[in-house]
Amino acid sequence: MKVFNTENAPSMNGSGLAGYIDTTYNKLVSVLGEPTFNSPSGDSKVQVEWILKFEDKLFSIYDWKTFDRDYTENELDRFHVGSKFNCSNLVIYLQKLINK
Repeated sequence: MKVFNTENAPSMNGSGLAGYIDTTYNKLVSVLGEPTFNSPSGDSKVQVEWILKFEDKLFSIYDWKTFDRDYTENELDRFHVGSKFNCSNLVIYLQKLINK
């Protein structure tokens, strides 16, 4: 698994909601590091987003329409997974890492 930083993140244009991961912001940071995009999107629908490659497929993990960074970091317990592909293997893998 590779997590991209802001400078080398590929475009996720054309991807859509592929699933969810039940976890917190702090647990995601402990497994994935700081978000790839650590400031709100232009329309503020996404506060944080990780872009990663897993099994040669691109995925994003992001909050959706919380419109509140504090809420995302301290209360949100379900993040969206975006991709053009099925995300079940990624979710299973991440849940194992998070639950260690």
